Amino acid sequence: MQFTTPLKSNSTKIMLLGSGELGKEVVIEAQRLGIETIAVDSYPNAPAHLVANRAYVINMKDKDELLEVIRRERPDFILPEIEALNIDALIEAEDEGFHVIPNANAVKLTMNRKHIRQFAAKELGLKTSKYRFVSEFEAFEKAIDEIGIPCVVKPVMSSSGHGQSIVKTKDEIQKAWEGAKEARGDASELIVEEFIPFDYEITLLTVRTEEETLFCNPIGHIQKDGDYVLSWQPAPMKEALLQKAKEMAKQVTDGLGGRGLFGVEFFIKGDEVYFSELSPRPHDTGMVTLITQSQSEFALHVRAVLGLPLDFTFYGSGASGAFKSEVESNVPVLEIPKSAFSKNSYVRVFGKPISHKGRRMAVALVLDEIEEAKKRAKEIVASIKG
Repeated sequence: MQFTTPLKSNSTKIMLLGSGELGKEVVIEAQRLGIETIAVDSYPNAPAHLVANRAYVINMKDKDELLEVIRRERPDFILPEIEALNIDALIEAEDEGFHVIPNANAVKLTMNRKHIRQFAAKELGLKTSKYRFVSEFEAFEKAIDEIGIPCVVKPVMSSSGHGQSIVKTKDEIQKAWEGAKEARGDASELIVEEFIPFDYEITLLTVRTEEETLFCNPIGHIQKDGDYVLSWQPAPMKEALLQKAKEMAKQVTDGLGGRGLFGVEFFIKGDEVYFSELSPRPHDTGMVTLITQSQSEFALHVRAVLGLPLDFTFYGSGASGAFKSEVESNVPVLEIPKSAFSKNSYVRVFGKPISHKGRRMAVALVLDEIEEAKKRAKEIVASIKG
């Protein structure tokens, strides 16, 4: 395989649509292979903008703006990194011969909870929780009555847990409706989902090319308000359940097709494995692989995009903890104690241009036995101020 140099007439180009902290790591890995990188987002100085060869700020939901930047740059590969973008632009770009990762239809299916849930449950027959889709408040109340309380409410399109809540009493129905409707993304339709009192949940990073499929060790995680706060790898689980999860992950990723890394989420309850959600890109819980694997999820994603062999060495168990800002600031400053940086722990600062309360600004990474790693990651996060 030939490798080129950035900023040359024959450079291999990767364009990221969405330039947050996950995209930043993808850019870094791509540049290690001499790939020219273009980072696109809706706000200036996004994390990936800081390390890419070129950066664009556009309205990601505007079809014409998105197509204009794609046609201008003519990338070899287009990597959608967020849900909030114009899917029609990607479909048209793919029709024009551009290579969307994993492919435009997979992005369309997975960016909308309704599409991916129906694809997994109805077309593939995967086990999922009970669910209903609603767009009117009357239907919302009826769906909750049919599914039962407690239940989970989410917009069909949102990220990082925005608009997601658990309805535990009838008094919370109105608040859940309003919270979901006010979320960023597409809140025109909501999903009301059965609350599974699961024993634990995992992310199974699944990497595929046309020739092979590779699984990383399962990642356990804790979410708060639908957004990850702590993850660890490997998640202890029975081998039979892991095999079932792998079979389901392969079935759904084969069904979607294309190449790249997929973050496939499952609930585990007793001896049952429930498909939950899927992202056709690196997953926030997978940031733990920055310290546990020789090839992180970001490096594996780039390898898959290029069609390179998929393999890595697992260094050992570890954990990651997300630090979320406590303040609003146009000049963010994080106070991180020196003790956070040791032979088996460190912090990655994302470099976001603005902080606001609850915004993820950094991640603590620890390599150690699972329980010690989780404890240490939480301690480091608690020690950060900003």
